[in-house]
Amino acid sequence: MVAVTLRPALIRDFALVAAGCFALAGCDRSGTAASDSTRVRDGDPARGRAVVARGTYGCTACHAVPGMRGPRGVVGPPLAGFAQRAFIAGQLPNQPDVLVAFLQNPSALVPETGMPDVRLALGEARDIAAYLYTLEPSHAP
Repeated sequence: MVAVTLRPALIRDFALVAAGCFALAGCDRSGTAASDSTRVRDGDPARGRAVVARGTYGCTACHAVPGMRGPRGVVGPPLAGFAQRAFIAGQLPNQPDVLVAFLQNPSALVPETGMPDVRLALGEARDIAAYLYTLEPSHAP
């Protein structure tokens, strides 16, 4: 058996996440992919799709991206239905500005993340974020 020591900061963080979960429990994130809550300022989904498809950053090496050729990685979560998720990397609120910041420097926001810092420029991060919010949920069994 492993003993666990709970630090006050950890308890506070857990309480904040729990409060956020309760607040989001009644929220329905379904609807149009580019709703006001998922609109990325200055982001272009078509350019974002082109960046991901080009393969320069290796997105599909870790993530299954609907409609993309190449590897369909399983290290990171599949990205279908991204707009309907409450959290980014299991910890951050799924909001456009937060996603753009995470794409640019993942470990600055979630130090223990497996997401690599691929040195995305701000414009590319905005475009990829805009594209992710357009991905429909998967209906595969």
